[in-house]
Amino acid sequence: MKKAVIFDLDGTLSDSIHSIKYCTDKALEPLGYGPFSVEQYYYFVGDGAANLIKRALTAGGDTELTHFKEAYDRYLEIFAENCMYQVKPYEGIIPLLNALKEKGIAIAVLSNKPHQETIRVIESLFGKNYFDVIMGQQENVPIKPSPQGVFLILEKLGLGAEDILYLGDTATDMKTGKGAGAFTVGALWGFRDKKELLENHADAVIEKPLQLLDYIA
Repeated sequence: MKKAVIFDLDGTLSDSIHSIKYCTDKALEPLGYGPFSVEQYYYFVGDGAANLIKRALTAGGDTELTHFKEAYDRYLEIFAENCMYQVKPYEGIIPLLNALKEKGIAIAVLSNKPHQETIRVIESLFGKNYFDVIMGQQENVPIKPSPQGVFLILEKLGLGAEDILYLGDTATDMKTGKGAGAFTVGALWGFRDKKELLENHADAVIEKPLQLLDYIA
């Protein structure tokens, strides 16, 4: 029996693509870039806010990233105010989380979203003190796919990698989980496809959140 599940946030727990699109488009508009499609944003996201802005600028034609600092600073300011724009949990997530809690299994979040916004999103969607550990992007902790965030969560929970499942929706998540030595599950309801998840060594892929329970025992 596994003792904990570590979840990615965007594209796994929360359907947040419209929030990311809204804030990035708004940040880049004064610079003459965008708007970009939802489909483009599925591939801009996943590796932190800085990489999100770099990818959007590059797609808009600023391949030298001349406007990166201005765009990035503006994005952080806009996102701090609008990180909950049209954000909602995916169907089946709340029943999954409740089932895990009923089994006494710890639940944690590891996101490349800025830490304060990660906390705000989680607490807005699920309430305070619902998750055992919440960790977003922080100074002095490398972002995913570094497994360092997983190790810090394991330390807080007093567990080893063999005790957990790691659930995410992108190649970055699969690399993070595998790098930590965890059993890694790909979420097919998120931002990327089955091919990407399997090519990055997902131990399993699931179409609906409650299917994760099949891998707990």
